[in-house]
Amino acid sequence: MAGTGAHSLARAEQFVWLTARVLEQRRFAHLFLGGGADAVETALAAYLNEDGGYGHALEPDLRGPVSQPLHTAHALSVLDSIGRCGGLRVERICRYLTDVSTKEGALPALLPSQRGYPAAPFIPVVDDPPAELLATGPVVGLLHRNQVWHAWLFRATDFCWAAVEALEHSHPYEIEAAVAFLDGVPDRARAEAAADRLGRLVRDQRLVVLDPWRRAEYPVAPGYAPEEHHFPYDYARAPGSLARRWFSDAEMERSLDHLESEQQEDGGWPVNWRQWAPGTALEGRPIETLRALRTLRDHGRAPR
Repeated sequence: MAGTGAHSLARAEQFVWLTARVLEQRRFAHLFLGGGADAVETALAAYLNEDGGYGHALEPDLRGPVSQPLHTAHALSVLDSIGRCGGLRVERICRYLTDVSTKEGALPALLPSQRGYPAAPFIPVVDDPPAELLATGPVVGLLHRNQVWHAWLFRATDFCWAAVEALEHSHPYEIEAAVAFLDGVPDRARAEAAADRLGRLVRDQRLVVLDPWRRAEYPVAPGYAPEEHHFPYDYARAPGSLARRWFSDAEMERSLDHLESEQQEDGGWPVNWRQWAPGTALEGRPIETLRALRTLRDHGRAPR
């Protein structure tokens, strides 16, 4: 569908009903068809474990039942999207985050409990995993944005500030995590200064494709799949993001044109990361489709 300049919500809906898990079907219905939030929360509860974390391949690249920080971050993003990021449900999640944090008070990407269950080869299982901005930043930013106050947030916020302000050489997913933190953290002046510096880093290190039609000329980060490029909309998912200031109107519009053109004949959007098992790609595409549709809607791109 390259070059159409628009996207089809009707075809995306058919793709979701055909291929998506119940959770993504409920999320689509809530976001675009007037469906209720209760149905989304009920579907999400299937992934909840007794320890307060989430598992069961909620994040498709991690299989098995055990709770993991990345699953739990995914769950928080779902709750945020339906306006349910508060109360006892989030208090329970924060207790889980406290229990699994490193000595720095922040989150590792993957706990050793994943060992023995299938997982993407690009997410290594180690015995003493370090705290990572990749796992911690989006969670901290989201909780701050929802005005959640919990003891866990204090040290985790300090960790994120130190990690963001120390970034010199990075990769796109880590920058996305930094933006998610900066978009939510209360100290807006400090966040704006940090975001300005990161924007220069992203452009200087060519971590963003500014001309989608010449993307083959842009480098791909080490360890990424051959086509795993990142575009302005990957950093600035909504117009209010601090990352939106990194790009001119023309650069942003070109990237949104590209995002629309990525809708496939079956109505869904592709995944561009390394596909290591059939089920993960199948489950990942509806998630990416929801992300693309939300991004386009938030930037004022109405479907045809």
